[in-house]
Amino acid sequence: MKKTLLSAAIGAAVLGFASAASAATLDNVKSKGFVQCGVNTGLAGFAAPDSAGNWTGFDVDYCKAVAAAIFGDASKVKYTPTTAQVRFTALQSGEIDLLARNTTWTINRDTALGLNFRYVNYYDGQGFMIPKSLNVNSALELSGAAVCVQSGTTTELNLADYFKANNLQYNPVVFEKLEEVNAAYQAGRCDVYTTDQSGLYSLRLSLSNPDEHIILPEIISKEPLGPAVRQGDDQWFDIVMWTGYAMVQAEEFGITQANIDEMKNSTNPDIRRFLGVEADTKIGTDLGLTNDWAYNIVKQVGNYGEVFERNIGANTPLKIQRGLNALWSKGGLQYAPPVR
Repeated sequence: MKKTLLSAAIGAAVLGFASAASAATLDNVKSKGFVQCGVNTGLAGFAAPDSAGNWTGFDVDYCKAVAAAIFGDASKVKYTPTTAQVRFTALQSGEIDLLARNTTWTINRDTALGLNFRYVNYYDGQGFMIPKSLNVNSALELSGAAVCVQSGTTTELNLADYFKANNLQYNPVVFEKLEEVNAAYQAGRCDVYTTDQSGLYSLRLSLSNPDEHIILPEIISKEPLGPAVRQGDDQWFDIVMWTGYAMVQAEEFGITQANIDEMKNSTNPDIRRFLGVEADTKIGTDLGLTNDWAYNIVKQVGNYGEVFERNIGANTPLKIQRGLNALWSKGGLQYAPPVR
């Protein structure tokens, strides 16, 4: 889901505090004994609590991986559910240590809001969901449709741009809260639901008759989704970002949760260095962690492919194909810089 764009005034008001709050984040995290992670309030496959309050999902596993890298214990995470309206403020103010909430990396957020992005854990794009009964096969056939959309988001802006560029008319049905948008579409108050395509796959599962709805083929925007941290603490930025790259690199190496202990006996120096067993290994200590940081991530959480397939992949209710999120060597965009 694309999130609410904060105003420049709000951003300016919190940036001064955010800079101070971001200093020595690793020390603060170690002192309190857990990572405070901002996640979605509930998006199936990405971040959602069960009836017992246990959080699972693609973004949740990212938070766990950061905890595994720091503490050697993926359970040392506390989750803060954040709405579209408050997620950036929660990060800027220091209420959370990192934001892992299917958030789009944009220039405004990377500069004016004082946040840092680098690693993209899910390449996405905005799409459209409609009832099959509309008998529509393309977004270009939606002229005159009523479209449910969340207010104040890049979703709303992209929608307006797309219909204007294609000389189409539409009637926006706008709500502030995600739950309100979902309820309006379910009640038939609009013909179309638009948001990130990954969100549409998730939200379709919450409908009373999911099979009666389809997601149209058009992708109308680029939505690189990934974790964000505050500016001003390069060490913390490096830890959070290289956690993601480590999961991708593990998949490239063929290292899984099941074979990782066996892989420690590899004769490949790159693999041995990655797992912290090569004599000259300093990768972990250079990050401010132990040299088995990557081993702990994969052993406790999994490589990128395992995390993807477990939460949102083809064998889950969401049935999302890897697509752009396949490894670069298999036609996708997931690519880790050299871990050496």
